[in-house]
Amino acid sequence: MNYFKDLLALLKTEREEDRQSYLKLTETATVSERRANGLTWYPIAIKGSEMSRGDYLTVEVERTTHQDVTHQLRFGADAALFSHHDPKNDRVEGTITYQGGNRLKITLRTDELPEWSRDGKLGIDLLFDDNSYDEMQNALKQADALSEKNGENRLIKVLTGVQAPDFRTDLAPVVIPALNASQQTAVHKILSATDIAIVHGPPGTGKTTTLVQAIKALYREEHRQILVVAPSNAAVDLLSEKLSDEGLNVLRVGNPARVSNRLTALTLDSKMAEHSSMKEIKRLKKQANEFKDMAHKYKRNFGKAERDQRKALFTEAHNIMKEVEKTEQYIIDDLVAKAQVITATLVGAHHYTVRNLKYHTVVIDEAGQALEPACWIPILKAQKVVLAGDHCQLPPTIKSTEAARQGLSTTLLEKCTALHPEAVVLLEEQYRMHATIMGYSSRIFYEDRLKAHASVAQHLLFSDDAPLSFVDTAGCGFDEKQEGTSTTNPEEAVFLFKHLSQLVTALGAHYPVAADFPSIAVISPYKQQIYLLQEQLQHSPALQAYGDKIAVNTIDSFQGQERDIVYISMTRSNTDNNIGFLSDIRRMNVAMTRARKKLVIIGDSATLSQLPFYADFITYAEKSEAYQSAWEFMDL
Repeated sequence: MNYFKDLLALLKTEREEDRQSYLKLTETATVSERRANGLTWYPIAIKGSEMSRGDYLTVEVERTTHQDVTHQLRFGADAALFSHHDPKNDRVEGTITYQGGNRLKITLRTDELPEWSRDGKLGIDLLFDDNSYDEMQNALKQADALSEKNGENRLIKVLTGVQAPDFRTDLAPVVIPALNASQQTAVHKILSATDIAIVHGPPGTGKTTTLVQAIKALYREEHRQILVVAPSNAAVDLLSEKLSDEGLNVLRVGNPARVSNRLTALTLDSKMAEHSSMKEIKRLKKQANEFKDMAHKYKRNFGKAERDQRKALFTEAHNIMKEVEKTEQYIIDDLVAKAQVITATLVGAHHYTVRNLKYHTVVIDEAGQALEPACWIPILKAQKVVLAGDHCQLPPTIKSTEAARQGLSTTLLEKCTALHPEAVVLLEEQYRMHATIMGYSSRIFYEDRLKAHASVAQHLLFSDDAPLSFVDTAGCGFDEKQEGTSTTNPEEAVFLFKHLSQLVTALGAHYPVAADFPSIAVISPYKQQIYLLQEQLQHSPALQAYGDKIAVNTIDSFQGQERDIVYISMTRSNTDNNIGFLSDIRRMNVAMTRARKKLVIIGDSATLSQLPFYADFITYAEKSEAYQSAWEFMDL
C-alpha cells in the first residue's frame, strides 16, 4: 500500500518549497525587512529569565517599538535570540513557549544568557518551522508501519478506504431541543459511529454549535476524555470557550491566539499557577536561581578552589531543578487526568504534556482547511475520529504548486466524504443569509439542499431593498492592470466606492442610531486590489464616519466571518478572457456566503462568463431580478 509513502513524498516536496521561500525572505533581508515580513521582533528588551525543564533557560522579552506590525511568531515555533551587533555569530536558538500581545517567552537551548545579551540591540528571529514538518513526517511513518501490520488499526484501514465504517444500530434517536433536525442527525451519527463520522457544515449552518453538543453527548455516553483539534489557534479557541461554557472541564494545550481572560483560564499555565503545589515550585525555582547567580559571580579567570565552588553551586541548582521538574510533572499529570476535553492545534496534539495520551474519540474541526499529514498526528491517538468542516470552502494553504497538483491539496475530509458517503451528515439549515443570497451557492455546492431558517430567509436592510445585486461593468472600459504578480482594476475600485457611498447615504434614513448601522465588508480575491480599495476608503470622508463598521480585506481573511452587507470586487476585465485564480470556485463560494442581508458583486460579465460557474451565476442574478449594468450608475 503506497498511501502513506505517496503522502510522505508530497510532504517532502512541500517542506522543500516552504524552506526555499523562507530562505528567500530571510537570507539577504535586513532586520527591518524581516520585521516587515512578520519574521522578526526588533528591538526587544529582556524582562526576566528563569530556569526551566532540562536545565534550559526561559527568557521573557518584550518588543519595545513597531508594536502594531503583524507577525508570525507563535507558540511552539522555533526561534532565535540574536544581537544586531553581530547577528551571524551572536545568536542562540530555542522554542517560543508563550506569546501574547507584545511579550513572548523563549526557552533557549542553553543554561545561561550569553555575554553579548548585555550589550543591547537584541531581537527575536523566527526560524524555519522544522518542528511541524518533523511531527507530520513521523506521524505518516508511524501510520505507514501500522497499516502494513495485519489486523492492526482498523481506523487506518477505514480512513484509507480499505474497509467500510461501522455504525451502532441500537441507539435511540438524539433529542436536543436546541438543535434542528439535521444537527440532531449529525449528533446521532457521531454517537453511533464506531470509527468515523463526518459533519459537513456549509456556511451559517451552526457547525460549531452542533459539534459542541455532540462532544457533550459523547462525554455523557462514554465518560472518556475527548481530544478536540483544529488547524488554527482561532478555531481551537472558539471551541474551547464554547465547550467550557457548556460546563465541561476543558484543558487548552498550547497558546491561545485570543487572549481573553476566560480562555486564558483554560490553559495549562493558568491552571498550573492555581495548583496547590505551585508555592513549592516557586520556592525551589527561586533557590535554584540564587545558586546560579552565586555561581555567576565567579569570574572566568579563577583558580581551582573557585572552579570547584562554582561547579558545586551549579550542581546544586541542577539538583533543585530536577525536583522542580518532578513536581511540575505531577501537577501536569494531575490536571491532564482531570480534564474531560483536551483542545489543541493538530501539531499541538503531540505537545510534550499530552504526547503519550490515547483517546477513544478525536474530533477534528475545520478539517476542510487541514493538511492531511497534520491530521494523522491526532488520529494515531484515536480509535474513532469525527471530521467536521466544509470541503466546498477554502482548502489548506500549500506553498508548492507541484505538491498541490499531485494531491496534497485534497484533504482527508474530501477523501473520506467521497469514500464513505454513509458516514456524512450535511447540515441543511442556515441561519445567516437571505434565501436569494444563499440560493446559487446551495445549488452549485450543496445539491440544492440548503434551506434558509425562517428568521433570516427574507431579512433585508429595509423593506424595499434587494438582497442581491450583480453590477455588470462590461463595455465600461474598466480594464485590469498587472501589478507584479497581482491584478488591480482602479476604475472598478472607484466605481465600487461610489456605489457603496450611495447605499450608505440611503441607509442613513433607516438607521439613525450609529450603533445600529449595518456592518459592511468590501472584499476581493486580489491583494493589490485590496490596497486600492483601502485607499478609496481613506479618500471617502462620508464613509470614514462609519469607522469600524466598514472592513476591507481579502476573501481568505473573511472565511468563517459574516457581515450585513458584502461587496465583492471581481477585478478581472480583459480581452483575452483570462480569469486567473477566479477559477477557484471554492474561494468564490466563501466570498458569496459572507453576506447576511445584501450581496453586491461588481464584475465584467464578458470576462467572467468564460467559466460556466460565473455564466450560470449571471443567469441566476437575472432570474432573481438582481442584474444591473454599471451604465445605470454612470452619473453617480
